Amino acid sequence: MSQSHETQPVTSPPTDREAAYLRVLSSPEFGDLKHKYRSWVIPATLAGLTFYFVYVLMSTYAVDFMSQKLVGNVNVGLVFGLLQFVATFAVTMAYVRYADRELDPRSAKIREEMEAEGLA
Repeated sequence: MSQSHETQPVTSPPTDREAAYLRVLSSPEFGDLKHKYRSWVIPATLAGLTFYFVYVLMSTYAVDFMSQKLVGNVNVGLVFGLLQFVATFAVTMAYVRYADRELDPRSAKIREEMEAEGLA
């Protein structure tokens, strides 16, 4: 009978470069950058997806409401659908402003520190 031996993967200690990257990843500055990014992106994504799914659900289950004419042949559903594009561009512009103001300065500081250590 043959016995099965589980082998542990052999890991070597990190190189100096890898150790430096691990230090950056565990630094408070990088943690702050991740927190700032996620605190904007997650709510914005959830809001955008909610708006989209409300549109889809209303198009499916509230046909009478969505087909109400507003002006000429323009109905609620068409306006709601076009607002999807407006919302996408608005969220994109808001994110760019947020990134310019909050994320880019933090990431630039981290990058400068990494370049000073010869890592970038």
